[in-house]
Amino acid sequence: MIDTKEFFMHLVEQGFDFFTGVPDSLLKSLCACICDNSDIAENITAANEGNAVGIACGYYLAKGRPAVVYMQNSGIGNAVNPLLSLADKEVYSIPLLMIVGWRGEPDTADEPQHIKQGKVTRELFDAMGIESVILDDDYKKQIDWCVEYMKNISSPVALIVRKNSFSKYSFSNKSSPYQLSREQALEIILENISDKDIAVSTTGKTSRELFELREKKKMSHSGDFLTVGSMGHTSSIALGISLFSDRTVYCIDGDGSFIMHLGSAAVNAQNMGDNFRYIIINNGAHESVGGQPTAGFDIDIAGILKCCGFENVYTASDENTLRKSMELLKKHNKSALVIFTKQGSRKNLGRPTVSPLENKTALMENLKNESTDF
Repeated sequence: MIDTKEFFMHLVEQGFDFFTGVPDSLLKSLCACICDNSDIAENITAANEGNAVGIACGYYLAKGRPAVVYMQNSGIGNAVNPLLSLADKEVYSIPLLMIVGWRGEPDTADEPQHIKQGKVTRELFDAMGIESVILDDDYKKQIDWCVEYMKNISSPVALIVRKNSFSKYSFSNKSSPYQLSREQALEIILENISDKDIAVSTTGKTSRELFELREKKKMSHSGDFLTVGSMGHTSSIALGISLFSDRTVYCIDGDGSFIMHLGSAAVNAQNMGDNFRYIIINNGAHESVGGQPTAGFDIDIAGILKCCGFENVYTASDENTLRKSMELLKKHNKSALVIFTKQGSRKNLGRPTVSPLENKTALMENLKNESTDF
């Protein structure tokens, strides 16, 4: 196992003083170490992985040195365009060191949404002409090789990180000003939507908690779509369902997901019908992958939604206000609700016991024979 702090310090010793990316569960110790040592090397948590590549390219243009870009392998999709049309050696030829968590590595147990991505991770890099190395205990030589490669080729290179590669590094989470938990908020949301309504929940612990709350209350799961992958696209999925269904559709998003593809808020507002309701649970962090901060507490999400075209935007940070806000959300069209919560979840929080295919089939059966004009 690689000592996380020693790995980070070797990167710094090799001249890497700027880091950017999107946190990953396999990299959570490294991301925590980077955040805690931002006085040694600057760090920016990017909105999405493509943004991180862009930021890294800007850093290189300004300083003449490659940056480190960290991400989960699911984020390669977001990064493909700037990697090929910006950083590639046949275009601007900009070096950067990618550190990529290998979720869904073949022959290892992982969540279903990572299976395909894990199988094709190395093939994706091969197809893009990006050299990749699987990180191992000889990491110092591997990093040194990457440095020489970037000097000679002036092109991106990737270090692929297997599960449990890094030693545990605890992140010093800042205390939250809010007392309401995400699970408490979800329970109140469920109390205020009907059996006929559809709930589309974002990836990570939100969908896990929604599933378990349904189990606890012995409720059907057939009205839920659990977005276990494709972070940042929850609201677009919900919009697509709402446009072609007569049901009221509640999108239950998170701050990290909302920020990742912020432009979808404008598209949602311009195209939504009277049956679309948007809820963002904002805990100011990428909690499911380690708790690294987002910009959620530093920006006016409610104001952004209003500027995009949502006519009624409510906020809540306690149970009483949330119940009142849910009543208003149900009554008014073109409405959204931002709920401020603390980080944290039950230690015994499980995972959905149905597969994504089973989830999809049950929802489609529920929605069968319904349609609405576009």
